Amino acid sequence: QVQLVESGGGLVQAGGSLRLSCAASGRTFSLYTMGWFRQAPGKEREFVATISWSGGSTYYQDSVKGRFTISRDNAKNTVYLRMNSLKPEDTAVYYCAAAFSYYGSDEKKYNDWGQGTQVTVSS
Repeated sequence: QVQLVESGGGLVQAGGSLRLSCAASGRTFSLYTMGWFRQAPGKEREFVATISWSGGSTYYQDSVKGRFTISRDNAKNTVYLRMNSLKPEDTAVYYCAAAFSYYGSDEKKYNDWGQGTQVTVSS
């Protein structure tokens, strides 16, 4: 099991940027695929981005491609989500999650989750 704690959320104007961080503890972080998901008010949680255990592969939801960048530092047991050109529709609670022996966007395959961090983008 991996314990995950997100940080870096906040209120930002449209067009602005934020960087989310997710610190992991517990089992060997470098063995896990890491993902970011989000849940907007009244909507189901959705996939945002994922990064393989080595950091060599990344995959994004179409709506964030070119604006968001996922990265990881295995020496620091941390995964990041850099969000640029933010839009009001990016407003949501953002969660990081860990998956073992899986790489992809299916949230059911992610076993460990953080508590979430709120991102609010004002127009």
